[in-house]
Amino acid sequence: MRGTAFAAALGVVTTLCLPGVAVAAGPGPDRAGSSASAGTSGPVEGTVRRLALESRSATEAAVSAQKTERFGLMGVSWKDASAEVQGKIEARSRNAVTGAWTPWVELEPLKAGLDGVRPGARGATEPVWVGSADGAEVRVGGGSAALPAGLELDLVDPGKAGRAGAAKSAPASGARAAAAAAAPGPESTAPRPDVVPRAQWGADESLNNEGPLYLAGGRIKALFVHHTAASAPYECTDSAAIVRGLHVYHVKTNGWRDLGYNFLVDKCGTLFEGRQGGVDQPVMGAHTYGFNSESTSVAVLGDHTTAGASPAALEGISKMAAYKLGQYDADMDGTTTLTAGATQKNYAGTSFTAGQPYPFKTVSGHRDGFNTECPGHQLHPQLDTIRKSGPAARLKIGAVNEKAIAAGGTAKTPGQLVVDFSTSTAAPLVSSFELLVDGTPVATVAGDATRAATMLSPGSHRVQIRATAKNGKVSTSLPVTVEADVSDVKYVPVLPKRLMDTREGVGVPKAKIAAGEVATLKVAGVQGVPAYGVTSVALNVTATNPTEAGHVSVYPNGVARPSTSNLNFTAGQTIPNLVVVPVQDGIVQFYNSAGTVDLIADINGYFLASGEGGTHMNVGPKRVLDTRGGTGGVPTAPVGPGGVLDLDLSAVDGLPAPDGLTAVVLNVTATNPTQPSFVSVYPTGTTRTSASNLNFTAGQTIPNLVIVPVVNGKVSFYNNAGSVDLIADITGYFTPSNSGAKHSNLGPKRLMDTRSGLGVAKAPVGAGGVVTLTVAGVEGVPAEGVTAVVLNVTATNPSTAGHVSVYPHGTTRTSASNLNFTAGQTIPNLVIVPVVDGKVSFYNNAGTVDLIADITGYFSK
Repeated sequence: MRGTAFAAALGVVTTLCLPGVAVAAGPGPDRAGSSASAGTSGPVEGTVRRLALESRSATEAAVSAQKTERFGLMGVSWKDASAEVQGKIEARSRNAVTGAWTPWVELEPLKAGLDGVRPGARGATEPVWVGSADGAEVRVGGGSAALPAGLELDLVDPGKAGRAGAAKSAPASGARAAAAAAAPGPESTAPRPDVVPRAQWGADESLNNEGPLYLAGGRIKALFVHHTAASAPYECTDSAAIVRGLHVYHVKTNGWRDLGYNFLVDKCGTLFEGRQGGVDQPVMGAHTYGFNSESTSVAVLGDHTTAGASPAALEGISKMAAYKLGQYDADMDGTTTLTAGATQKNYAGTSFTAGQPYPFKTVSGHRDGFNTECPGHQLHPQLDTIRKSGPAARLKIGAVNEKAIAAGGTAKTPGQLVVDFSTSTAAPLVSSFELLVDGTPVATVAGDATRAATMLSPGSHRVQIRATAKNGKVSTSLPVTVEADVSDVKYVPVLPKRLMDTREGVGVPKAKIAAGEVATLKVAGVQGVPAYGVTSVALNVTATNPTEAGHVSVYPNGVARPSTSNLNFTAGQTIPNLVVVPVQDGIVQFYNSAGTVDLIADINGYFLASGEGGTHMNVGPKRVLDTRGGTGGVPTAPVGPGGVLDLDLSAVDGLPAPDGLTAVVLNVTATNPTQPSFVSVYPTGTTRTSASNLNFTAGQTIPNLVIVPVVNGKVSFYNNAGSVDLIADITGYFTPSNSGAKHSNLGPKRLMDTRSGLGVAKAPVGAGGVVTLTVAGVEGVPAEGVTAVVLNVTATNPSTAGHVSVYPHGTTRTSASNLNFTAGQTIPNLVIVPVVDGKVSFYNNAGTVDLIADITGYFSK
């Protein structure tokens, strides 16, 4: 439908945007949106003054009101809503400030039944906003048929905020009471924009005593953009009054149940709540004839036939479209299918048949569904820009740990979290994705990624994906719940087996790892490790033949590489370290920081989420072997070349009988070696493999943590060459009973760095000094129930040769050591240390040294 518009100051003739037909639906909530700066302090009563047109003949009528009380909006109405006016309806108004009369403009009659069939509804033209006027004239004529009865000129005064006689709010009874009790609308992937609620722009709710209507299907599939067209130039301070004027006209003149548009936006970008029922709800509006039952609407205040909408207004439309369509998994740059509610044609001549489906863009103009120029010749082309101005659309989590999940669903994990997600927005338009756990970002991946991963602490977590588009706009997926449960995660020790050797091409290509490169090693389903259910693996990793000083980081597949390191080395050095690393997709990653280096990885065991295996018990730290003094019932003598030393653990206080012992956690130290060599620790009575645990040069003292299976209560130590003294300190063991603690993955995350003051004071640890680190309640470690933590501890910048001992806070330190170093050396070692009062302590025996501690997991009851 086409018509003319009123531009009072400029005298421009244009076309109006006509609202549409509504279809009845069930009751629902009546909520106001969040407040914004524009508006009033409460309901304002608007008035309509009606002047009867004088009949001049059967086909002509007019009214001339040379002096009236001030009004802001005008239109013409008649008694029978179904009656048609033939000929022209023309009007003009007088500016109350300048006294100037506007040119005559033609008013377009509205189609009958735009808000359904309603008793007492009147026929009417579109309303015309004229600003502040105090005179009006109307003339009707030129047709061949008699004019309908009851022709009136309707002059609307929208009222002023705070004026005496303000309207009263409607009572919350009947449909409105039911509406107030309804549940909130669906969450959206896009943020809810600030919207001036009806109360703030001064809606007279006493006009709306029927309660709102809602879409029969409860789903918004499209948003139609309108303009209010006939408008005098306005300031944004007038916007609330314009909205009130439209509300009063639609109800008091047209006889509609409420304002027709769902939302309105002014040239400053301020959004207003239109038809009542809740910003978050699928409210039935009266805006696009034939297509209201599956859509919502935004009307731009002003005429956009000869000029486009302002950037601020376009941004307001974009925000509302993203929010409303994001509630129903629709893409504002996508398409949808709408079922026609009437047989008609649109502005382009496309025919619609009632009851038939038709394709629409999810953000469409009024003219795309109805025969009108609305939203104006200049605004309609701008819709293409709006469609592409939103955040990443249809953002959703599709799988957790490779198992399909829907929004609102629940998944379980022993700690690992791998989230697969998708968006309908093209990757070049997205800057990044963030993985949110309980609202906090824990991992960030690139805009072309489809997967993110992290580790969860035990308990129930709300998991989402947040996307940041290149235009800076943000969308967030609907949440899923992930329950991290470690009740069945236990340790399974294995005979040490080689999984990776870059020198031979075992597990990875036969080539050194270059600077900045990453080696990817499959561990699940290899060498007896189960293909599924493995949460982490215990690997003895050795760096050898490095060409430069550098470090290696071992971390789970699929996560961003952490800043932590597991091995630090100098050129030509061979150095091992035990690593307990979480497993994602059955894979772990190895990163080399500088030069080239060969890497070797031997598996010592794995943690399994099936309930198979053993639980962890703290004991010690306690010295159980020392060949220098015969501790542990061994000879007081170094272990010679090819020599094997058996250690009987049955006499160690605190350990169970052999059938209750599956593996022990030993910090093994080699000292006084006469030649370069290596030591292997393995279960007594089994065939020793090629795996090694310590590698050293002549005269070097070096420790390494070993988790070794126990057979008949014994473990064995093999020395390859020369002679060497061996020391072993026990810190814990694994038992097949459920009496021990279960393992949880975490990190790797840095907890302590004396160089920067992280976790402890910013200062090297002096000779005889102790620093105490709080680990419980930090970086995802539970505040209670933690029995031990798995820390990769690194000593750096030592001023002299010495050693560091890590032990439970508040206990008597034993002679056991965890790191041994020479002046200037940087050396790491894994430590599984019991936790007392949520803390662990670090002792340095000589000189000064900086200490770093990275957590990879913990044990808890």
